Amino acid sequence: MSQDRLQKMRSASGHTIFTRKNKKKVERKLELKKYDPITRKREIFKEIKK
Repeated sequence: MSQDRLQKMRSASGHTIFTRKNKKKVERKLELKKYDPITRKREIFKEIKK
């Protein structure tokens, strides 16, 4: 993955994932619903600073 588009995302339980974001089209912070292996549920992951 390209490092300049790489975004760090964290869930409420503290699990961290990395994803990419198109900065030309998306100005707001990302919020994605993904599977969290710690809670074994689908959780909302919010974008945080690197």
